[in-house]
Amino acid sequence: MSDEKKAANPQPVKVRKIPMRQCLGCNEHRPKAELLRVVRTPEGETLLDFTGRKSGRGAYICRDVKCLKRVRKSHRLEKSLNCEIPDEVYDRMEAELTAAGQDA
Repeated sequence: MSDEKKAANPQPVKVRKIPMRQCLGCNEHRPKAELLRVVRTPEGETLLDFTGRKSGRGAYICRDVKCLKRVRKSHRLEKSLNCEIPDEVYDRMEAELTAAGQDA
């Protein structure tokens, strides 16, 4: 009889909420895990955060060089992070993004 009760009253399955973020390049909302975080560290350095766990102010872009180029052209990353970003940093980010795309 206890088996019948268990079958008749199953436990509800918990649905985990998936955090969504907006890409600065294409303005699409995607799951946080699909996007790449660009972070301004407390020391003022701007870099790519592939883990999504570094401390600092963050903004998200797609893992696509096209989105990074759009962000670079529109200066949306600078507005979001509230700092000036030199061209060398954009070049380094583009190289890291290209290398990460080739590894995958």
